[in-house]
Amino acid sequence: MLARKPKPAANDEPTEADADGRPIDFGPLDERLGYILRRAQLAIFEDFIATCRAHDIRPGQYSILTVIERNRGLSQTKVAGALGIKRPNFVAMIDAFEARGLVRRVATPNDRRSHALFLTDNGKALMRKLHKAAAQHEMRIVALVGADMHKRMFGALAAIASMGGGPDGGK
Repeated sequence: MLARKPKPAANDEPTEADADGRPIDFGPLDERLGYILRRAQLAIFEDFIATCRAHDIRPGQYSILTVIERNRGLSQTKVAGALGIKRPNFVAMIDAFEARGLVRRVATPNDRRSHALFLTDNGKALMRKLHKAAAQHEMRIVALVGADMHKRMFGALAAIASMGGGPDGGK
């Protein structure tokens, strides 16, 4: 649980004591799974971003590149849908990947409006580096919570994710 601050005075007026460094009272938030999951996600993303800063890659970008890597020729629409990314945001990210020489789009033979996605040689080389960095990042999480807890948390969070009905829902 997060540290709690004593309840404010009945009149809820701030006092000088509010600025004395006492912990903030989060009320019922620190007893809500969604809140602590969000805080954990922020901490994990901060570590991942720091880990991949030299490669100028953020967590969502890594996800996109990984799905493209593992599903050569998948359409933009399918990659975006699988990851729950809105089309305009996804197109902008693919544009940026193309500009960096990491991804190439190929018009599909049956529908020239649809594009299949492929990693370039530069993209493949970057992914080898990113997978190593991501593994180091994951090992820091394992070191923090222990291998058994990591495995149990992963299973529990996957079950919770399945209730969302989104891209991973129902699996």
